[in-house]
Amino acid sequence: MKNLVLALAVAIGSLVSAGCAVTSGQSSVGEFVDDATVTTRVKTRFAQDQQVSAMRIGVETLNGTVQLTGFATSQTEKDKAATIARAVPGVRSVQNNIVVRPAS
Repeated sequence: MKNLVLALAVAIGSLVSAGCAVTSGQSSVGEFVDDATVTTRVKTRFAQDQQVSAMRIGVETLNGTVQLTGFATSQTEKDKAATIARAVPGVRSVQNNIVVRPAS
């Protein structure tokens, strides 16, 4: 139940933060909506996964390219985040810019 609530909160937050305007480099509102949907799906899958922190890893999507940013506590978490993102429908490529910083 806790994971479902967290996934829902992340999904709503992603949609709200995405806004309604088309960003530079996108040719249509449809592409923007598709990218926002991809971002939401990736964040939701992070929230459902036990190894990946949806709170420390940022996701942005532009024309199907997902960029991951933020911090992971291990290389395993970083790699798993990229694997999860690649498995989401609509993802064309993943740029994994997550920095590994062990928990202190």
